[in-house]
Amino acid sequence: MPGENLSRDEARERAALLSVDGYEVSLDLRSAVGDAGGEPRTFRSVTTIRFRCNEPGASSFADLVAPSVTSVSLNGRDLDPGEVFDGSRILLEDLAAENELVVDAQCAYSRTGEGLHRFVDPEDGEVYLYTQYEPADARRVFANFEQPDLKAPYRFEVRAPEGWTVWSNGTGELADGVWRFAETKPISTYITCVVAGPYHYVTDTYTRTFEDGTKLEIPLGAMCRKGLAPHFDADDVFLVTKQGLDFFHDHFDYPYPFGKYDQAFVPEYNLGAMENPGLVTFREEYIFRGKVTQASYEARANVILHEMAHMWFGDLVTMEWWDDLWLKESFADFMGTFANVGATRFKDAWITFANRRKAWAYRADQLPSTHPITADIRDLEDAKLNFDGITYAKGASVLKQLVAYVGQDAFLEGSRRYFKRNAYGNTRLGDLLSVLAETSGRDMTAWAASWLQTAGVNSLTPQVLLDTEGGRIAELAILQEAPESRPELRPHRIAVGLYRRTPEGAVERYARVETDVHEPRTVVAELAGAEAPELVLVNDDDLTYCKVRFDETSLVTLRSHLGALTDPLARALCWSALWNMTRDALLPARDFVDLVLRFAGRESDIGVLQMLHAWANSALAHYAAPDWRETGGELLAEGALRELREAEPGSEHQLAWARFFASVASAEPDLKLLADLLDGTVEIDGLEVDQELRWAFLEPLAAHGAADESVLAAELVRDDTASGKRHQVRCLAARPSAPVKAQAWAQVVESDALSNALVEATISGFQQPSQRELTAPYAQLYFAAIERVWRERSIQIGMDVVRGLFPAYQDRPETLDATDAWLEAHRDAAPALRRLVLEARDDLARALRAQECDAAADR
Repeated sequence: MPGENLSRDEARERAALLSVDGYEVSLDLRSAVGDAGGEPRTFRSVTTIRFRCNEPGASSFADLVAPSVTSVSLNGRDLDPGEVFDGSRILLEDLAAENELVVDAQCAYSRTGEGLHRFVDPEDGEVYLYTQYEPADARRVFANFEQPDLKAPYRFEVRAPEGWTVWSNGTGELADGVWRFAETKPISTYITCVVAGPYHYVTDTYTRTFEDGTKLEIPLGAMCRKGLAPHFDADDVFLVTKQGLDFFHDHFDYPYPFGKYDQAFVPEYNLGAMENPGLVTFREEYIFRGKVTQASYEARANVILHEMAHMWFGDLVTMEWWDDLWLKESFADFMGTFANVGATRFKDAWITFANRRKAWAYRADQLPSTHPITADIRDLEDAKLNFDGITYAKGASVLKQLVAYVGQDAFLEGSRRYFKRNAYGNTRLGDLLSVLAETSGRDMTAWAASWLQTAGVNSLTPQVLLDTEGGRIAELAILQEAPESRPELRPHRIAVGLYRRTPEGAVERYARVETDVHEPRTVVAELAGAEAPELVLVNDDDLTYCKVRFDETSLVTLRSHLGALTDPLARALCWSALWNMTRDALLPARDFVDLVLRFAGRESDIGVLQMLHAWANSALAHYAAPDWRETGGELLAEGALRELREAEPGSEHQLAWARFFASVASAEPDLKLLADLLDGTVEIDGLEVDQELRWAFLEPLAAHGAADESVLAAELVRDDTASGKRHQVRCLAARPSAPVKAQAWAQVVESDALSNALVEATISGFQQPSQRELTAPYAQLYFAAIERVWRERSIQIGMDVVRGLFPAYQDRPETLDATDAWLEAHRDAAPALRRLVLEARDDLARALRAQECDAAADR
């Protein structure tokens, strides 16, 4: 990634100097098909930029990452590309007050999901293209000023192979072999978009009549590869889309401003989705080829609504620089769940948020790389890594706390004023805080300082003192703690719930009080005199962002009666708290596994159940003492099979237990059962072993040597699709063989021939918890290779390799020492690379502490 970075200081200097009036971008994509003659495949990109300079005679630069530049013209003067273009920047000297820059370049198709990605469908040979830019890859497709605060309108025109359809942000028409698109509103470079190819395309229309009688009509479209068309449930995508548009129009009082609303589900996509106005892109895995649980549909709806919220938070009003990335991502993450609950059939989405989304935030906020929600983003590499659990999930959690703090009406009115004052502009933190102060009447400065400008997560623990008879509360206090490295205590608006068992055995809440916690110890006076609880839940209803702890009585209750908690949100919060205790080496991993085995079968919320399965796998792989892993694996497989057989036939719980059983199966009888289910010699009533489930069963068989290359090749013949190829590659890399591991390593680390999706699949297969000895030699190779990989590969592939191949399963002090030695010897390595290694080191150190805790439970 040499020369491709851009610093915040450079961006500020350029923004102070330039303002952009408009872009005209012409792309010739006919080279996407046909024989490339063995040469790297490129496309022609011609860009005209009209811009002003407030210091005539000054110098600046435009951004472009391209193999070659044919010509550059500035204000009618031809410039020598060899002199002004260095591979990532075009030098612009002696600027006039008004300028026109024309750049004719040959740009490269991408295989990493960055820029203009080219995908060849193995099923039918068709070629599909799409763009993905955030934070700064539009410069791989056309020359521009690649920073969010130099907004401008765009006109795109595209020449494409015959028979293709092309989409962009605006409405397009085909005339004389050229697709020409309507000029956009002023938007940032990173949310421009082009999608092209023989996509399957479905249409609908959204209409709304406002109180003043005006009518809004939005053309809707949804597309996917032709090979996925039989599985494409576009009706449900449109249903959620219309529900979301209704919801946001009800609450934002600002009509959707970008004309049409297309949604493209595209292959080999690195992200979940991207909020390009008028043309949102999604990973095609949101089109389900087999049976999935409602949790998957809820997750897709959440992403649809998250991206839709961006049309206002991010596209209409955009952060000035990536420091304030949270101004769009935190809001979209919050609004995705807020709208899911308020507008769709997924009324329990806040449970998913508490259980799944916050787990991401809690992990990120305890890493050494944690940062305030308003982060210090020095450059583009920093920006790329800050699309993380802090910016998204913690930010959304803090906004949920803000709604509790200022009230929902004040929060939404502040949002409405924010849109109207800053439409098509760029903002900083202060712009939002000022409108919230107006609408709430509260001083937002102290709140922002505590929640947005400091890092770390507080722990809240109940302290219960009973009266002399022991039947009532004499005093209940909340203890607030912070880690030594992040000592900030914060104001928390919380609900405290008291629970006890009913005569029928259910654990139910009988008292609830809301209170503000500011100090290290806060007495909840309203609960004095209440009957003694068996369980105290200090963040009931999940109002704040904190780690929940339990007093000893509550912990005893949960160990015996967790499954009897009747409220699903309270139950999810308790599971989350117990998982945090496991990660913090306060609860032995084997105890957490035991809780899953005893109570997960009673979990009604399918999303929570699937999260428990993932946590149980992590507890066994990372946090259990090494000499207990085999026992733990046997217990989990036995329990999973029991629940699988007892689950209601055909239910989503049965499907979840089947997938979990496959993930923990290792003993010969369990592997034989998977093989028998695959060949149909054994059936479990109601369990349909569709193609996706077949691959889920094949991976453990491959990893344990029970499915060889010929079996996997035969399965690919059965499922000769892009999805099937990814599954096969993962399974091939999972086989327990030294030559297999050497080949997988070489394909990812020593070669750039694989696409981003196949790199991800290969890494996933390579890393198997049951193959620690087999992959041990690669720990040393990893540290020898990562700096070169980071230097030579794109940032996305660099991140995938550095994160994915870290020797996490070599969980010994020696690996920790090797990591420290690399960090000490590479103090001058790229900060983003060091951050990734530091995060992996922290995860490893946490695993070793948890293993010590688990081992102590056996003594």
